Amino acid sequence: MTDLPGRRPPPIPEQTPSFRERIDNLRHLGRLLAQIWRTSKPLMAASIGLRLVASLQPIAMLYVGKLIIDEVVRLTGIAAPGPGFAEWWSSGALTPVIALLVIELALVLASDLLNRATGLVDSILSELHSNTVSVELMAHAARLDLVHFESAEYQDKLERARRQAAGRNALLSQMFGQAQDIITVATLAAGLFIYAPWLILLLPISFVPAVWGEARFNTLAYMVSRWRTPERRELEYIRHVGASAETAKEIKLFGLGGFLIERFKTLAQRIFADNRRIAMQRSFWGALFSAISSLTYYGAYGFIVWRTIIGDFSIGDLAFLSGSFLRLNGLFQKLLLGFTQIAGQSMYLDDLFSFFEIEPGIVSPAEPEPFPDPIEQGIVFENVGFRYPDTETWALRHLSFTLKAGETLALVGENGAGKTTIVKLLTRLYDPDEGRITVDGIDLKDFAVADIHAHIGVIFQDFIRYSLSARDNIGVGRVEAQGDMARIASAAERSLADAVIAKLPQGYDQQLGRLFKKGRDLSGGEWQKVAIARAYMRDAGLIILDEPTAALDAKAEAEVFARFKSLAAGKTAVIISHRFSTVRMADRILVMENGAILESGSHAELLALRGHYAELFELQAAGYR
Repeated sequence: MTDLPGRRPPPIPEQTPSFRERIDNLRHLGRLLAQIWRTSKPLMAASIGLRLVASLQPIAMLYVGKLIIDEVVRLTGIAAPGPGFAEWWSSGALTPVIALLVIELALVLASDLLNRATGLVDSILSELHSNTVSVELMAHAARLDLVHFESAEYQDKLERARRQAAGRNALLSQMFGQAQDIITVATLAAGLFIYAPWLILLLPISFVPAVWGEARFNTLAYMVSRWRTPERRELEYIRHVGASAETAKEIKLFGLGGFLIERFKTLAQRIFADNRRIAMQRSFWGALFSAISSLTYYGAYGFIVWRTIIGDFSIGDLAFLSGSFLRLNGLFQKLLLGFTQIAGQSMYLDDLFSFFEIEPGIVSPAEPEPFPDPIEQGIVFENVGFRYPDTETWALRHLSFTLKAGETLALVGENGAGKTTIVKLLTRLYDPDEGRITVDGIDLKDFAVADIHAHIGVIFQDFIRYSLSARDNIGVGRVEAQGDMARIASAAERSLADAVIAKLPQGYDQQLGRLFKKGRDLSGGEWQKVAIARAYMRDAGLIILDEPTAALDAKAEAEVFARFKSLAAGKTAVIISHRFSTVRMADRILVMENGAILESGSHAELLALRGHYAELFELQAAGYR
C-alpha cells in the first residue's frame, strides 16, 4: 500500500505539460473521432446533421424577433382601423405580424425537437462508444504480456485507461457541440458586422481572461488526478477488501473494520483536499472573469441603446444587436472554454490511447510452426536462464532437463525455488533470457502463442472462481466447446466435480459464488475439483497442475490423483506440489533449489539417495505419525 506519512504533495503548476505537449495531445482527438465513426457511422452522421441544422436556429430566432418588434412599432404608429380585434383582423393589418409569430413558434418547436433528437442520438452513441472502448480495452489487455500485469506502473496505466473508457463520453457531445457553436458564431458575427463591426473587437476582452483561467485549472486538475492514481487504486482496493464475501471472516475475527475505515478516510481526505483546493481557486477566478465579461457586455449594450435613442437603430435593431452581442459573448466564451476543456480532456485521452500503444513483447512469428499434437519426443530446457523484470537475481540459471513425451514429471522444492517460473516459461507467459525451450526439437518461440496455449491444460493454485454457472465454470477450459454438455459432464466426472455439482439445486445451471443473487458458494476443495475439471475439459496433450490439491483433504487428494494417473496415460504432465503423497506417483521428480536442479529421479531413487528430498520426505512423514 501507499506509504501515507511520506507521500509527497501534488505537483505545482510549473510541473504541468508545456504548451507544445498540450498541442501534441490534440492528436488523440482524431483517434477518438475515428473510434466513434467505427462505433456507428449512421449515428455519428445523424448527430452532425442535426447539429448543422440547429446551428442556424439562433440567428433565425433573433432576426424574426427583430422583424416582429419593428412590425409592432410600425403598427403602433398607424391609425387604428377600429376599436376591437375584429376590425384589426379584417383590415389585414395584423397579417404580417401573425405570420412572423407563426414562424417564430415553428422555430421554437423545431429547436426543441432538434435538441431532443440530438440528445437521443448522442446518448445512444455514447453508450455504444463506451461499450466499444471497453471491448477494445479488454481485447488489448488480453494481448499484453504477463509482465505488464505484474508491474505497478502498468497497473496505474490500466486504471487510468479504465476510467477514461467510461469517463470520456461527454467529450463526444462536447466536440460536436463545438462545431455547432462555430457555425452559429459565424452567422451571428456576420449579422453584427453589418450593423456595428467595431463591437466584435470588444468580445476578446470579455472572454480571454476566462479562457486563460479555465485552461490553467483544467491542466492542474488533470495533473493532480494523474498524480493520485496510486492512491485511487488503493482506495478501490480497500473498498473491495472492506466489503467483500472473501474477506469478511478475517476482517471480523481480526477486527480490521476500523483500521480499513481509517485508512480509507485518510486517503479519501487527501484526494478531497486536492480537489477542494482546485475547485475553490477555480470558483474565485471564475467569478472575477465573469464580472469582466458582464462589464464589457453592458458597455456595448449602453452604446447600442444610445445609438437607438438618436435614431441610428430601430427598436428591432436594438433587440437584434443586443441579443446578438449577448449570444456572441456567451458563445465565444463557451467556444474557447470548450477548446481549453477539450485540450484538457485530450490529456485524459492520452491515458487511454497511450495504453493502446503498449505493445506485447511475446508475439507469434509471422509463419509459425504447428504445435505437435501429440508430443512425440518431448520438451527440452537447454541451459535456460531467466530474471524477472527490474530484478538482479536470477530466478533460473543454467537449467537443463528433458520432459519425455508421455512422462509425468513432478517439481518439488521450497517457495522461490523456481517451480512456477518453469511453468510460466513452458507456457510462454515469459521468454527465457538465456538458452531456449524446445518441443519435439522446435523452439517454443517458433509456435503461435495461441497454439501453445490451446495445447496445454494448466491449473494454478490461485485459479479463478468464476461467478458463473457450474457449466460455464468448467466450459471455460475450452471455450470453443462450451456448448458440448457431454464433454463438460465427462470433465466433471474425471475430476470428481460431478458429485459436487449433483448436490447443487440447479445442477450444472447453478450460479456459483456469492456475488449474485441465488448463487451458491463452494468449499475450497469443491472449487478446486471444478477448476481441475477445466484441465480435463481442455483435453490437451500437455497437462500442468500447480499445487492442484492444496485445498483437498488427504482422502480427496488420493482419489483425485488415482483418477489422474489413469486418465493421464499417454499424456505429458507436470505436477508442482509440496505434498510428497502427490509427487510420489510421478515418473520422475526434480528437486529445485535456488533456480537449479538439486536432485533428479523417481521417488524410490531419491529416497535411496538419502539427500535433500529424503530429508524433506521424512520431515513431512513425521507429521503424520
